Amino acid sequence: MAVGFTGGGAGGGEDQQRRYGGRVTAFAVLSCVTAAMGGAIFGYDIGTAGGVSSMEPFLREFFPEVHRRMQAGAGVGNYCKFDSQLLTLFTSSLYVSGLLTAVLLASWFTARHGRRPSMILGGLAYLAGAAVSGGAVNVYMAILGRALLGVGLGFANQAVPLYLSEMAPARYRGAFSNGFQFSLCLGALAATVVNYFAQKIKAGWGWRLSLGLAAVPAVLLTVGAIFLPETPNSLVQQGRDRGEVKAMLQKIRGIEAVDEELDDIVAANDPTGQDEDTDNNGLHMILSRRRYRPQLDMAILIPSFTQLTGINAIGFYAPVLLRTIGMNESAALLSTVVMVIVSSASTFASMFLVDRFGRRTLLLVGGVQMFVSEVLIGGIMAAKLRDEGQLTRTYALALIILIGVYSTGFGCSWGPLSWLVPSEIFPLEVRSAGQSVTVASGFVFTIFVAQYFLAMLCRLKAWLFFFFAGWIMAMTAFVYLFLPETKGIPIEQIDKVWGQHWFWKGVVRVEELPAAPEKL
Repeated sequence: MAVGFTGGGAGGGEDQQRRYGGRVTAFAVLSCVTAAMGGAIFGYDIGTAGGVSSMEPFLREFFPEVHRRMQAGAGVGNYCKFDSQLLTLFTSSLYVSGLLTAVLLASWFTARHGRRPSMILGGLAYLAGAAVSGGAVNVYMAILGRALLGVGLGFANQAVPLYLSEMAPARYRGAFSNGFQFSLCLGALAATVVNYFAQKIKAGWGWRLSLGLAAVPAVLLTVGAIFLPETPNSLVQQGRDRGEVKAMLQKIRGIEAVDEELDDIVAANDPTGQDEDTDNNGLHMILSRRRYRPQLDMAILIPSFTQLTGINAIGFYAPVLLRTIGMNESAALLSTVVMVIVSSASTFASMFLVDRFGRRTLLLVGGVQMFVSEVLIGGIMAAKLRDEGQLTRTYALALIILIGVYSTGFGCSWGPLSWLVPSEIFPLEVRSAGQSVTVASGFVFTIFVAQYFLAMLCRLKAWLFFFFAGWIMAMTAFVYLFLPETKGIPIEQIDKVWGQHWFWKGVVRVEELPAAPEKL
């Protein structure tokens, strides 16, 4: 048995799904496509932050010190041109507010009121943030706008992955859930295209257009969520009538015989055996019970590892990074557009691969690809890019290609699966709280990367990419050793795999876990 696999886990899950029955309905697909717009607002922000931060009119108005340093040229090292804590605060303020929203409000609200209302609130907050950012007259107003955007992301990132995982049939859950990351890539692509044309506006207000157009995906999410159905799992969690839930499940699955799946959903929400002093506090249950320890570790480590791949450093600051190696503003933004297209294509491919080859295979292959790319990127920059001067055309082209290879590896693996795996492994009674842990962990490390990447680039120079490569090696080993396969297993049955894993069965109390199906 390969390390990390559960014997027969996937096969048992597929047998269970066949007993459930059902098909992929247009109703479910359209609902998930609409909800996935929550990924587009996240992607648009990632693409916008880096592009706007490299635009000279924006820097001249809000960060004059950085602009003077960039214009000075001589005497300023290539790696330190953009080193400014105020500039990075502009980027990371969104994630600080997103973290606080996810921890203090979004988890409770999503569990109590449902996934759909959380998406509506997230869209409205993001819309307000877009308006403030686009109309900013000073740096503090720009940071306030970013903070409002963060509130929107806190709600959207909490609700959308749960919505997709719960709406999808088990055998296609990977493809449905990966739609969030694909939508994120499309949002980033839209942002980079907007940035490319916005920086050509000679009047200097192009950055306002880039920031203000964040309202477009926000409107799509808000209006779309108003008409979305709530997931059957959330309806059960809210105590809705069984007949109402059954009718919704029948519509989603396209068949009449849904009683077995509905019974599993109801059983997953059964409070029997919960301590009275928890008051159904999902976060307290996750932190205090051994049966949730594997899920808790995954919810913390997977999003944290994802940020330590360096992907958001490249996503936030790709135009800045490309200007560091000597490209002009327009060429840097155009190269970023090409890289985002490549990343989007690989994420789209992962939607078809994840339910065929499994989560572990994609994570392991993607990890190796990213590791090799990061080492080569660091090697070229260490050998050929000094504090002054530029890379030759050949080496600059090689660097762009390697960043594209790296982005492809991420888009097929850790990008989409860092949302999919945590959203599918928690039992229903703690699923919303578990997602808040996932979102909070991601935001914490995103803040770290966003706030300190430019300072680390200035001090570590090319060695920064070896720093990220070391983390990629560690996280790939972690997946090989500790992550069981969940392909094809119904979402309300996944918690059974931990009791059969070589390591986790010694951590959880097997007697606390539900009895495994005969074929698991």
